Amino acid sequence: MRVTKFEHATLRIDESGDTLIIDPGSFTLPMQDLTGVVAVVITHEHPDHWTPERLDEILLNAPGIPVFAPAGVAAAATGHEITVVSPGDTVTAGAFTLRFFGGEHAVIHASLPLVQNLGVLVNDELYYPGDSYAVPEGVAVSTLAAPLGAPWLKIGEAMDYVLAVKPRRAFGVHDMTLSVIGKNMHRQRLQWATEQDGGEFFVLEPGESLDL
Repeated sequence: MRVTKFEHATLRIDESGDTLIIDPGSFTLPMQDLTGVVAVVITHEHPDHWTPERLDEILLNAPGIPVFAPAGVAAAATGHEITVVSPGDTVTAGAFTLRFFGGEHAVIHASLPLVQNLGVLVNDELYYPGDSYAVPEGVAVSTLAAPLGAPWLKIGEAMDYVLAVKPRRAFGVHDMTLSVIGKNMHRQRLQWATEQDGGEFFVLEPGESLDL
């Protein structure tokens, strides 16, 4: 299985000729070569994780594929058919088995409403928490896509999250709100956290891939 990081929070996973897209949001440039897409996962409704335009680009190339997302996305995505999933659900699409965890977005501020958020475990190998620190209970995470920067993120809390998950491999996502200096600094902090339990941290720039 191969995971490719795109700008900010978007991931592409390829396995056995099938492709899964996670969180095609507003900070991500239009994606190329969308043949073979069998499903889309949207972790929550914020536009940096999905927009109608980005979703339509995918569906134009792969009409009729399932779009898995929480109920909040289904309410926001008028005109799109969304398959609503919840924490504890397991679904399959092509070569992918998807298990969902969590339930709520991390708190940005008390003045802002909480929205639903789902972490997704792909083929019992790659875990992406969306905008949360949800630990997939009972799962030994092989590879973690760890958030680097966000209005809700404090780097010490992100380090504690990596320490709690104990992945064998990790790489940073959710990074378009950071300067180059800030991005590198946060990567170093998460690298330290990953290495405390013998894991390895990888630096992926947009378009770069990691074979799992």
